[in-house]
Amino acid sequence: MELVCPAGTPAALRSAVAAGAHTVYCGYADDTNARNFPGLNFSREEMEQAIAHAHAQGAKVLVAINTFPRAGDAAPWHAAIAHAAAAGADAVILADTGLLAHVAEHHPDLRRHLSVQAAAANPDAINFYAEAFGVKRVVLPRVLSVQEITAINREIDVETEVFVFGGLCVMAEGRCSLSSYATGLSPNMNGVCSPASHVSYDEEGGELAARLGGFTIHRSGRDEPAPYPTLCKGCFTSRERTGYVFEDPSSLDASQLIPQLSKAGVSALKIEGRQRSRAYVSQVVRAFRAATEALEAGRPIPPGTLSALTEGQSATTGAYAKTWR
Repeated sequence: MELVCPAGTPAALRSAVAAGAHTVYCGYADDTNARNFPGLNFSREEMEQAIAHAHAQGAKVLVAINTFPRAGDAAPWHAAIAHAAAAGADAVILADTGLLAHVAEHHPDLRRHLSVQAAAANPDAINFYAEAFGVKRVVLPRVLSVQEITAINREIDVETEVFVFGGLCVMAEGRCSLSSYATGLSPNMNGVCSPASHVSYDEEGGELAARLGGFTIHRSGRDEPAPYPTLCKGCFTSRERTGYVFEDPSSLDASQLIPQLSKAGVSALKIEGRQRSRAYVSQVVRAFRAATEALEAGRPIPPGTLSALTEGQSATTGAYAKTWR
């Protein structure tokens, strides 16, 4: 299966390619990209150089233009698509139906992948995107079990890509009402979930209070690690219980499920983490490249070695095993 790896910077892209990524996905440093954080992403010149470098090493590049344009202001998104096509991108990752129609009309030779932001989770929706816009691959939302993915693949004629490592989201992908309410910035329009500009840490009574948009998300003792303030993974008091109300701070690790995902008909395995360091990217890519090579050779998947890179040093198989609290 194709290993699709994250790159938030040119350095991370080079690290991913060197570590064995079959494909790298990245985005421009603007609102067209759902990881629009300061200090991340690619200028136009950097994107051209990155695509040339990856192709020289036998790897592909997918450009994520996966946010939703503002009404009456689609020009930045159209410009990003045109540049990706001219730079030789192997595909663009899109969520908005207007942008999909634009590419189908103006750049028909540019391969189109459906972003997880579109939340297409059933055969009818996926077949619609394939028939209406020529989508060749869909990135499935992180809410499906392996059995459900198997059933979907029986009824569609496009490739499926699934997440196997990294962060999880309790909302429909990109539609975080919690983060939008606290900061006024929408993840699927501005490309920022829990933006750093709205994060603060304050010492209060011997504790460190982590806040997002003025809302206290977590309190840590002096010797305790202070988490990044994301509302879905914060500690709250509800019905006399204090703890992680929405989701535990844990990362997805589906490495041991790769054989089952292969049997389910999955074409590509996606690693989350464009906001992570190149060292993180390199280590995770090497581990999953070893896993895909073991599968291809008929060997057992190597045991997990990535616990130190998971959030809270805790891992979950997420919805793949469908165990809910």
